[in-house]
Amino acid sequence: MAHYFKDRATAGVALSKPLSKYRYDNTAVLALSPGSVLVAEQIAAELHAVLMMLLIEDVQLSQNDSTIIGTLDPRGQFMYNGAYSAGELEEWNSEFHASIEEDKMAKFSTMHRLLGENGIVDDKLLYGRKVILVSSGLKTGLSVASAVNYLKPIKTDMLIAAVPVATVAAVDRLHILTDEIHCLSVVEDYFDTNHYYENNDVPPTELIISKINEIIKNWH
Repeated sequence: MAHYFKDRATAGVALSKPLSKYRYDNTAVLALSPGSVLVAEQIAAELHAVLMMLLIEDVQLSQNDSTIIGTLDPRGQFMYNGAYSAGELEEWNSEFHASIEEDKMAKFSTMHRLLGENGIVDDKLLYGRKVILVSSGLKTGLSVASAVNYLKPIKTDMLIAAVPVATVAAVDRLHILTDEIHCLSVVEDYFDTNHYYENNDVPPTELIISKINEIIKNWH
């Protein structure tokens, strides 16, 4: 049965409790979307950890077909959606090549406009740390897969997934991708992530970045 949360901050407080065992470890919290920052902020405050956002953008086939063919990270690295076969991906690449490349360029441009040239992930602050990957909801786990791919060149100590709600398929994927999973609710049929929160207010990007930059002031 699905759990419902008052808001993302409430879910973050609930997740921070089992994660509190890492309070005195060398830990970093990495949110995977602006909405996820509201969850991650509570975890970072409890653990006295640094907080960053790794913005992962979905890339779709075309304006008329919202199928997610892959993801794009701030380095411009594109990763195909592993839910589809090599044959399907090859066919779509042939048929929708121009629109896929156009969407990649648009998403990359948007990321740079929102986050600046260097983004708000400091790779040096991730090196050697236990990294907690936080999402406000996972349907496929593709964003976590993209984050793990981003982290490959960085020697992290441990990867921990923390998410309020996720599908069975996403959790199965997390078992492969990460060393430890904290999930408050596992569901069979996943609705839009907003469905699981009563309050879905997400501050503008400027305020989200401010929350990240001022996390040390909010350590509990």
